[in-house]
Amino acid sequence: MRIQHIAIAVNDLDAALNFYEHALGLTVTERREVPEEGVEIAFLPAGESLVELLRPLDPENTIGQYLARRGEGMHHICFSVPDVEAAAARLTAAGAQLIGGIKTNAHGIRYCFIHPKSSRGVLIELYEEG
Repeated sequence: MRIQHIAIAVNDLDAALNFYEHALGLTVTERREVPEEGVEIAFLPAGESLVELLRPLDPENTIGQYLARRGEGMHHICFSVPDVEAAAARLTAAGAQLIGGIKTNAHGIRYCFIHPKSSRGVLIELYEEG
């Protein structure tokens, strides 16, 4: 298992990218809207992991509500796993609560989220990379 990405919720993606690119020296490798998740994202490699910046497309969606409640900052940490179904089964057997079950993104990658109440206050995403 490794950290696949750390997601940071932001109000203004361009302003956030200005900091991450110019102040930290990271480079954007992908920027796109993900309508099915209601966000615009940008990925910036940092070593073997990525920083994912998330901007809500609608202030009323999940990320928009998160920003309204908590402000900008870390949203979740994502771990790469070889088999998301097996990892999710192991976690639920240990009492963890999944949010919304296992899903498949536009690239055909399976993923799921573990509720922060199950993981000491941190939203965790499991991302299948075989």
